[in-house]
Amino acid sequence: MEIVHDVPKCLFETTVDGVRAYVSYVITDGCLDIEHTIVPPEIGGRGIAAVLVKAAYDYALSQNLTPRASCEYAAMWLKRNPSYLNR
Repeated sequence: MEIVHDVPKCLFETTVDGVRAYVSYVITDGCLDIEHTIVPPEIGGRGIAAVLVKAAYDYALSQNLTPRASCEYAAMWLKRNPSYLNR
């Protein structure tokens, strides 16, 4: 699965079976905050959301930004991957 980072639009996206999925974020006060994780039902259940969220938080860490989550899915992902908060 190819993940594309669109820096000007502040999102990570992929297309699976012709359907677009994405994670949008904002950067404020030294934090990368995922606001939305969007995976349409047609391509749901394949782990796409997890891959997109991980890509965004990997980017955050590479830029010395603290991962944050306004999005419920991203918040759950951080709880399951606490090492992203303890760096």
